[in-house]
Amino acid sequence: MATKESVYEMTMKQKGYWNFSDTYAFLYDWLKQKKYGLAEESYEESSGAAKEIKIKWKATKKVTDYFKYEIALDWHILGMKDAEVEVEGKVKKTNKGDLKIKVEGTFIRDYDSTWEGKPFWQFARGLYEKYIIASNVKEYSDGLEDEATAMVEDLKAFLQMAQ
Repeated sequence: MATKESVYEMTMKQKGYWNFSDTYAFLYDWLKQKKYGLAEESYEESSGAAKEIKIKWKATKKVTDYFKYEIALDWHILGMKDAEVEVEGKVKKTNKGDLKIKVEGTFIRDYDSTWEGKPFWQFARGLYEKYIIASNVKEYSDGLEDEATAMVEDLKAFLQMAQ
C-alpha cells in the first residue's frame, strides 16, 4: 500500500470583492502549468440572491516512478453576489462574498504499491527508503511543501491585484 504523508496544510481566506471565474481560472492554470492532473471531485452551488458554492479539487503529479504529489483544494464560498467596482474610471463586473480555500499537500511514496506484494518486498522497501533514498525522500517532500506554499502565495498576490 502506498504511504501518504501530509506535508502542508493552509486555509486561505478572502472577504469582500474578488472575481470567482478569474480565481477559478487562475488556480486551474497554475496547477496545469506545474504539470498537475486535476480532478474536480464535487461542485455544489445553491441558487438565490447570495450563492453558496462548495468545490473539491484533487491535483496529482507523478514526480518519479516512486513519488507522487497530491494537492487537495477545498473551496467554500459564502454569500457570493454579483457586484460592480470602478477601476480607473471604468465599471468592472466582479463578485463579492467570503472565499475560503483549504489547501492540503500530501506526499505519496510507492503510489503504485509496487513493493507490497510479499513480506520480503515490504522489508526491502523499508531498507530502500531508510538507506538508499533517504535524502531523496526529504528533498521531494520539501519540494511539495514549496510548491503548495508558492501556489497559496501566488493566489494571495493574484487576489490583491484583482481588486
